Amino acid sequence: MNKGNGLLTLSGLISLVAVVIVLTLQPFQRSTATTRDMSQAPAINLTKPASGSSTNERAMFAGGCFWGTQYAFQQLPGVEKTLVGYAGGNFPNPTYEDVCAHKTGHAETVYIEFNPRKISYKQLVDYFWTLHDPTTKDRQGMDFGSQYRSEIFYTSKEQKAEAEDSIKRAQNSGKFNSKIVTLVEPATVFYPAEEYHQNYDVKHGSLSCPSPRSK
Repeated sequence: MNKGNGLLTLSGLISLVAVVIVLTLQPFQRSTATTRDMSQAPAINLTKPASGSSTNERAMFAGGCFWGTQYAFQQLPGVEKTLVGYAGGNFPNPTYEDVCAHKTGHAETVYIEFNPRKISYKQLVDYFWTLHDPTTKDRQGMDFGSQYRSEIFYTSKEQKAEAEDSIKRAQNSGKFNSKIVTLVEPATVFYPAEEYHQNYDVKHGSLSCPSPRSK
């Protein structure tokens, strides 16, 4: 009888400790969530000409986690603006939670404005192959889901032709043991992600999710 009471006391103590831990962590979790800037910039319609007098061109690439992909493209001379966000879906104004729940069909995407006098679209596409594994469908490393698919969104017939030619060159290069499954689709509407996703690696001073091929 005394032994049974001892076990009950130990069990109760363990439960009490668990409750204390949960209550201790809850304020931290709430405060962390509230410090995130959840605002999203207006959508960009790539079926219409860019506003203003800039001669820069636009490009979009999806290659897994957009944090590391954005940082990688930012290192290229001639890339003058980047945003992370969502493209290729069928749901207006998606949030990160919507995309992760597979409700929208969007891919995590990097939007780029580049100076064609300093860097060509061909160079951007060829660089894209070094940032991720284009042979894995709906997956990059340990990240699974259609939002992590490999996809190129073209803004002109010239970009489409260059993307398709680049895929052939990459496939024939011998660098990939499997077939490249990268999709090539027209760019339509790009929805910028929440502000806390923008320039994530720059803000936090480290590569948050480097792609498998960049390790």
